[in-house]
Amino acid sequence: MDAPHDMGVPGPVVHRGAVLEVSPLSGRPGIRVRGEISVVTRPSWEEALAELARQHAEVSYVELSDVGFVDMSGVTALAVTAMDLPGGRVVVEHPPPHVPRVLEMFWPGLEEIEVVPR
Repeated sequence: MDAPHDMGVPGPVVHRGAVLEVSPLSGRPGIRVRGEISVVTRPSWEEALAELARQHAEVSYVELSDVGFVDMSGVTALAVTAMDLPGGRVVVEHPPPHVPRVLEMFWPGLEEIEVVPR
Protein backbone atom coordinates (compact mmCIF):
# COMPACT_ATOMS: atom_id res chain seq x y z
CA MET A 1 0.00 0.00 0.00
CA ASP A 2 1.24 3.49 -0.72
CA ALA A 3 2.67 5.55 2.11
CA PRO A 4 1.17 8.98 2.82
CA HIS A 5 2.66 11.61 0.56
CA ASP A 6 4.98 14.39 1.56
CA MET A 7 3.04 17.12 -0.23
CA GLY A 8 1.76 19.10 2.71
CA VAL A 9 -1.01 16.65 3.57
CA PRO A 10 0.36 14.30 6.26
CA GLY A 11 -2.55 11.90 5.94
CA PRO A 12 -6.27 12.14 5.46
CA VAL A 13 -7.59 15.67 5.65
CA VAL A 14 -11.03 15.77 7.27
CA HIS A 15 -13.07 18.95 7.29
CA ARG A 16 -16.83 19.17 7.80
CA GLY A 17 -17.22 15.49 6.96
CA ALA A 18 -15.23 15.69 3.72
CA VAL A 19 -12.12 13.52 3.49
CA LEU A 20 -9.22 13.80 1.06
CA GLU A 21 -6.16 11.57 1.16
CA VAL A 22 -3.32 11.90 -1.35
CA SER A 23 -0.38 9.52 -1.62
CA PRO A 24 2.33 8.85 -4.19
CA LEU A 25 1.92 6.06 -6.70
CA SER A 26 4.29 3.12 -6.47
CA GLY A 27 6.64 2.67 -9.39
CA ARG A 28 5.51 5.62 -11.49
CA PRO A 29 5.24 9.39 -11.19
CA GLY A 30 1.93 10.57 -9.85
CA ILE A 31 -0.60 10.53 -7.06
CA ARG A 32 -3.42 8.34 -5.78
CA VAL A 33 -6.37 10.27 -4.38
CA ARG A 34 -9.10 8.99 -2.06
CA GLY A 35 -12.21 10.74 -0.78
CA GLU A 36 -13.86 13.76 -2.34
CA ILE A 37 -12.60 16.89 -4.01
CA SER A 38 -14.82 19.79 -3.01
CA VAL A 39 -14.67 23.31 -1.62
CA VAL A 40 -13.58 22.04 1.80
CA THR A 41 -10.76 19.83 0.46
CA ARG A 42 -9.71 22.12 -2.42
CA PRO A 43 -6.59 23.59 -0.73
CA SER A 44 -5.14 20.10 -0.24
CA TRP A 45 -6.09 19.10 -3.80
CA GLU A 46 -4.47 22.20 -5.27
CA GLU A 47 -1.36 21.66 -3.15
CA ALA A 48 -1.10 18.06 -4.39
CA LEU A 49 -1.49 19.21 -8.01
CA ALA A 50 1.18 21.89 -7.54
CA GLU A 51 3.60 19.27 -6.22
CA LEU A 52 2.69 16.95 -9.10
CA ALA A 53 3.53 19.76 -11.55
CA ARG A 54 6.86 20.45 -9.81
CA GLN A 55 7.84 16.78 -10.14
CA HIS A 56 6.39 16.32 -13.65
CA ALA A 57 8.54 14.65 -16.27
CA GLU A 58 6.93 13.48 -19.52
CA VAL A 59 3.87 11.72 -18.06
CA SER A 60 2.28 12.07 -14.63
CA TYR A 61 -0.56 9.91 -13.34
CA VAL A 62 -3.55 10.87 -11.20
CA GLU A 63 -5.38 7.78 -9.88
CA LEU A 64 -8.97 8.65 -8.90
CA SER A 65 -10.67 5.25 -8.53
CA ASP A 66 -11.33 5.90 -4.83
CA VAL A 67 -12.74 9.39 -5.39
CA GLY A 68 -16.51 9.68 -5.13
CA PHE A 69 -16.92 13.29 -6.22
CA VAL A 70 -14.95 16.08 -7.86
CA ASP A 71 -16.58 19.52 -7.98
CA MET A 72 -16.19 21.94 -10.88
CA SER A 73 -13.35 23.81 -9.19
CA GLY A 74 -11.51 20.53 -8.67
CA VAL A 75 -11.80 19.63 -12.35
CA THR A 76 -10.74 23.18 -13.25
CA ALA A 77 -7.64 22.90 -11.06
CA LEU A 78 -6.75 19.63 -12.80
CA ALA A 79 -7.21 21.13 -16.28
CA VAL A 80 -5.25 24.29 -15.47
CA THR A 81 -2.42 22.25 -13.95
CA ALA A 82 -2.20 20.10 -17.09
CA MET A 83 -2.31 23.12 -19.41
CA ASP A 84 0.47 24.85 -17.44
CA LEU A 85 2.90 21.93 -17.70
CA PRO A 86 5.97 22.63 -19.83
CA GLY A 87 5.30 19.49 -21.89
CA GLY A 88 3.96 15.97 -21.71
CA ARG A 89 0.61 15.00 -20.29
CA VAL A 90 -1.37 13.94 -17.24
CA VAL A 91 -3.09 10.55 -17.36
CA VAL A 92 -6.21 10.61 -15.18
CA GLU A 93 -7.11 7.05 -14.26
CA HIS A 94 -10.57 5.87 -13.25
CA PRO A 95 -12.20 9.22 -12.38
CA PRO A 96 -15.84 9.56 -11.38
CA PRO A 97 -18.00 9.44 -14.55
CA HIS A 98 -18.74 13.17 -14.58
CA VAL A 99 -15.06 14.21 -14.73
CA PRO A 100 -14.44 13.28 -18.40
CA ARG A 101 -17.75 14.87 -19.36
CA VAL A 102 -16.83 18.15 -17.63
CA LEU A 103 -13.38 18.12 -19.23
CA GLU A 104 -14.87 17.58 -22.68
CA MET A 105 -17.55 20.22 -22.14
CA PHE A 106 -15.27 23.01 -20.94
CA TRP A 107 -11.90 21.99 -22.42
CA PRO A 108 -12.70 20.05 -25.60
CA GLY A 109 -9.64 18.58 -27.24
CA LEU A 110 -7.38 19.22 -24.25
CA GLU A 111 -4.39 17.15 -25.33
CA GLU A 112 -2.52 17.53 -22.04
CA ILE A 113 -4.99 15.21 -20.28
CA GLU A 114 -5.66 11.60 -21.16
CA VAL A 115 -8.55 9.95 -19.31
CA VAL A 116 -8.67 6.21 -18.61
CA PRO A 117 -12.32 5.64 -17.61
CA ARG A 118 -13.62 3.36 -14.85
